[in-house]
Formats: sequence, C-alpha cells, structure tokens
Amino acid sequence: MHEWAQQLAQKRISWAASTLWLGFLILGIVLAASPPATALPLFKANVYAIPAFARKYGMPCSSCHEAWPKLSPFGQSFKDNGYQMMNDRDAPIFQQPAYWPATFRITPIWHRESLGRQQVDGPVVGGVTTNIEQRITTHGFDWTGLDFHTGGTLAKNVSFYVLPSSDNTGAFHFESVWARLDNLLGSTWLNIKLGKFELDNLQSEKRILTLTNLAGTYQNYHFQPPGEAFYRFGIGDNQVGAEWLGHSKDDRTRVSAALLNSNDGQPSFTPTGSNGTGRSYDGFFAASRAFQAGSLGVQRVGGFAFIGRAPTHPQFTSVGAGIIGIGNKGFYRAGLIGMWYVRKLDITTIYFHGWDSAFLGTNTPANSPLPLGAQAPTWNGGLFETHYTLNPQFILINRYELIRMSRQAAPIIPGSVGVTTDPVTFSVAGVPSSDFGNLDGLTFGYRYYPFISSRAGFAFHNEFSILRLRKISPVNGADATSSSALVGFDFAF
Repeated sequence: MHEWAQQLAQKRISWAASTLWLGFLILGIVLAASPPATALPLFKANVYAIPAFARKYGMPCSSCHEAWPKLSPFGQSFKDNGYQMMNDRDAPIFQQPAYWPATFRITPIWHRESLGRQQVDGPVVGGVTTNIEQRITTHGFDWTGLDFHTGGTLAKNVSFYVLPSSDNTGAFHFESVWARLDNLLGSTWLNIKLGKFELDNLQSEKRILTLTNLAGTYQNYHFQPPGEAFYRFGIGDNQVGAEWLGHSKDDRTRVSAALLNSNDGQPSFTPTGSNGTGRSYDGFFAASRAFQAGSLGVQRVGGFAFIGRAPTHPQFTSVGAGIIGIGNKGFYRAGLIGMWYVRKLDITTIYFHGWDSAFLGTNTPANSPLPLGAQAPTWNGGLFETHYTLNPQFILINRYELIRMSRQAAPIIPGSVGVTTDPVTFSVAGVPSSDFGNLDGLTFGYRYYPFISSRAGFAFHNEFSILRLRKISPVNGADATSSSALVGFDFAF
C-alpha cells in the first residue's frame, strides 16, 4: 500500500516538475555565479490583456490571443473594431448587471541583474578620488508594478480604455486614458480616438512576451544616440493626441495617422528635456496589408514613420530650469515590418532607420552655431523575433535586436577609438569611433500556461537577456555587456 501511494504522488507532481525544472535550474546557476546582493528595480512594462473581454462574450482568452498577451489576427480585428464583435452583445446595456470590465495584473518574480562597466569610486591618488569600472550584480525576489485595466464599450460604437498603473512602490500614473468613436457613418474606415494611447504599432510593446529589465521594451523603439539630452522619445511609449484609424471589413488592410503632443506622453505639457515644454506637434503614420499564404497562415507586411520636433533652448527659465522650449529641430524614425507565419512558428522582422538634426545630436541650441564638423546622426536597426507555439499552453520565445550607427554627430577621425565622458566633446580624445553606440541584444525564454479560462490568466515565465553596447564605457570607452534573468508567475484576474 505504501508503494502504491508513493507512485500516485509521483504522478500527481510530474506535471509541475516537467515545467518548473528549467526555471529553478536557471535560478541555481545564476545564484552560484554571483555574490549576494540586493535586487535592482525591475523595469515596469505595461501590458494590455483583459480577461474581462473573454468574460463579456463567454469565450476563452485563446480566442483573441495566440499566447496571452500576444494577439492573434482575430484578436487584432477585435481591437480594431473598438473591442467589439459587431453583434448585439457589444453595447453594455445588453450585459448582465453584475458584469464589470476590469482586470488586475501583477507579476511576482525572482530576477538577477548584471551591469557591465559601471563607474564607481576608485583609490584616492594625490587627494583625488579616481574613477574605475566594476561589474555590478544583484539578485533577489521582487514584484512588478500593478496594472488596473478597464476597457470596452460605453455604447455601441463608442469604445474606451483606462489604465491606472503603478510601479512596485505603489506610485500610480495613467498609462492609458482614451475614448474612441467607431465606424462613423457606418464605415470601418472612419474611427477617431482621443486621449493617451499606444501608437498603432503592429509589433506592440504593450503586448510584449518578454519581461526582463533588458527585454521588457524594444531597444529600437527607444533608441537615441548616446549623449543626446534635449528630448526624450519612444515609439513604444503611449502618446497624447488624436488618431484616425481605418481598416477594411476583413481587417486585411489597415491605415492610421496620429497627431501628438511633442512631450512623449507626459501630462499637462510636462517637459521631457532640459529646455522646457515644446509647443509643436509630432505625427505617427502606419499602414499594412495582410494576405493568406495557403495553410501557412495569415502573413502581414507594412510600414511606419514617426516625424517629430524637439526644442533646443528655453524661451523662459525659472530657477535655471526651462519653462517654454523653442528653437525646434526635427527628427524621425521610419521602418518596414513583416509578420510571417509557418504554422506553429511565427517570425517578426523589422527594419528601422533613424535621423536626428545635428542640433539635437550635438546638444546645440538653435540660436548658437553648430560645432565645427557637426553632422546629423543617422542609424539603422533591425529586429528578428520568433515564437514557437508548441501547444496553446506552451510558447518558446527568441529575439535578436541590433542597431548600427551610420553617421555620428561628431566627425570620425581615422584611428580614433575612444570617447570621453562627454560623447559630443570635439577634442581628438573625445571624438567617437564609427561604432560608438552600436547595440546587440539577445533574448530567449518560454511561457507555460497551466490553464486557460475566461476568468483569469496565469503564466510561469522564464527568460534570459543579454545586451552589448559599443564604446560607451564612461571611463575607458570600452564595450559594456549586461545581462538579466527572470523567473516568475505572471497573472491577471
């Protein structure tokens, strides 16, 4: 009897052992390889996924998600229609009185961060503290911030989304606040959104499947040449403005255009740089077309462009801080995207191109002359991301990103390989090499979903990321490599 009971217990725990072993193996390896320390704060990536939508329509979350929170083509169409199925259950008046469209999401985790070539105080020489570099490694248990999602329809063809979001100290801000008029004049080509919202990125950073500090955002979405200080910007950041979205009834063709404040989504005209609040507008444009490739699935190709302006000096100051920014100079990001499906394997490829005004690249006010030899920095980037959905409960994740500078803000001097702590200093020692700021990032991991229901989402998440930045070491201008590992439970209810 004792032997039978032991065998039964082993069978009951076999499913857990088969999914947990890799996560705790990673945990043991990284613990053994690093000294004890306090964990660094985890990057907070706000991800949109609402089990409330599944509850509303009585459908499993897998109806709209290939792997929560990643959307399927059907889920993208549902989103484009204003979170509507285009049936008589869309309007709230037809819902049960007890229905409340709200979801909470949080992720308790263990993570390890290893930052290469960090500047620290060195020995005192001649009464002066020297600067040296060290690798700083920390690890421990932690949790992400809390997302409180609520969204859906206020009436037929009137959609909304509100996302109060906090960091892991409980400090809240509004990540999303918008309302949308859908299908105006009965046309799917006429949808108007107003508020703070995610840009119409086909590769959504808000539905990203990676969670580490290094891979919780797309590097290309936020890249600015090292040393730039006049503005902050990110294609992946939610922006404030108005958007027009149009799509065919089958959602195979999509186009959008947005007019945005030039303050990276901050409220009340909050400054995003040292020069104060700008008084210009930015624009984001996207278009794509999907097509069926036989039994392989729906493929999609498209393009996008963000065109912006940023102030370079203040019109007024208060206690030395800029209030109103003027002397606007331009920048843009543009790219092409392909989303390819080969049955259980999906591959996303993106090409990026970026350009900043020489005034922005060298931090030069528009009312001052440019430094001798200053140039507009330009660069190219790429993303290659794959997901293999072994079954609806298990997905493998891999991503590689790269950025290559094609022109530095400062002219290149042959034979120059180092930089000073000020990358736009135009002394010989401070001129950057041609690969200054180049980036390579690699991420791999998996998510296991023990159950799939309309009431809640739960995933066991394991991930490792590594990032190398060229010539950015603050002391000797060497390459810096950092890594991040994460094991945790990601859940929404």
